[in-house]
Amino acid sequence: MDAKVKDRIWTGVFYAVTVFVVALLVALIGYILFKGIGFFKPSFLFGNAKFGEAGGGIGPQLFNSFYMLIVALIISVPFGIGGGIYLAEYAREGKLLNMIRLCIETMSSLPSIVVGLFGLLIFVNMTGWGFTLLSGALAISILNLPALTRVSENAIRVASIPVKEASLGLGATRWQTISKVVLPSAIPQILTGIILAAGRIFGEAAALLYTAGMSAPKLNFSYVSLTNNGSAFSLMRPAETIAVYIWKLNSEGMVPDATQIANKASAVLVIMVLLFNFLARILGKKIYEAYTGKK
Repeated sequence: MDAKVKDRIWTGVFYAVTVFVVALLVALIGYILFKGIGFFKPSFLFGNAKFGEAGGGIGPQLFNSFYMLIVALIISVPFGIGGGIYLAEYAREGKLLNMIRLCIETMSSLPSIVVGLFGLLIFVNMTGWGFTLLSGALAISILNLPALTRVSENAIRVASIPVKEASLGLGATRWQTISKVVLPSAIPQILTGIILAAGRIFGEAAALLYTAGMSAPKLNFSYVSLTNNGSAFSLMRPAETIAVYIWKLNSEGMVPDATQIANKASAVLVIMVLLFNFLARILGKKIYEAYTGKK
């Protein structure tokens, strides 16, 4: 068979696979949104479900999901980027580095239910905190750290190849090169890792069942406190997220219209992930242009 014919055949195969994947994604998202028609109503987005009564909303769960996202990223992003910088720029080949990589690979392969049970033992029972938002954020951070570290390391390695020696040759210190030259160039790739981490935070349920709990107390925004359970911003209160709420609705059916609420909540979850992806990519592009001066 002629080489050009083979090339056309394989090109067609790759295009067909791409179209199939995109069509599958569009069909999945379309099905979820169709089943959850009416999810955009303010009464559903900001309302509060009442036990045993139909027509409830997901206001507390929606706020808890966003708050869990923010707290978990505040914990995991600095450690993930810091680990990537160390592995890419400072670590030397040897037994210590091999052991670190083995630990990262082992952590990345842990099932979320195992991390949830670990969080139950350490963050819930041993600390005496109970089911809290902070316990859930720490458990989610354990799940996200390996991926964030690997993405950051690879992004920094790739970004440093064309600019690192030039920066050092101009008299910049190693840290100046990393902070002023390498990291800005690696921001788009690092943000991709953060987006993946955010998607996992939104969609994670197993680890949060055992750490953040399955209850959503009424939220009080009248004052701000990180420790007083009466405040909506407290880290020491139970925090049922949307993913956990969907699981509870489908497993317990505690309200008459549990299936309908679960479908609408699933649609909200998908929309949240999509919006965060788009906004993060736009933000990453703007930050990259601000640092490099490119448009």
